[in-house]
Amino acid sequence: MPLYEYKVLPAPTRGRKAPGVKTPEARFALGVEDLLNDMARAGWEYLRTDILPSEERQGLTSTHTVYRSVSVFRREVLLPEGSPPPAPLRETVSTEE
Repeated sequence: MPLYEYKVLPAPTRGRKAPGVKTPEARFALGVEDLLNDMARAGWEYLRTDILPSEERQGLTSTHTVYRSVSVFRREVLLPEGSPPPAPLRETVSTEE
């Protein structure tokens, strides 16, 4: 079974100007395309984009939830021949009550 490592980056929120790219939609698509191509050149495979909640401080005592878009990439980890398989991940325990 292959092992993977993951990289999570903020998804682009703005487009990029380029010659011949006129509309906001085309500029935005170009920004996403650039991110995907840059990561592919570095050996990362695009997996998905998710929208996740993030609690952030607002003022001194309150918080509010902001939703962030993140792009997830992965690449296979090649272990040296003869090396033992990695230990299983330990079970995580939620700290929320």
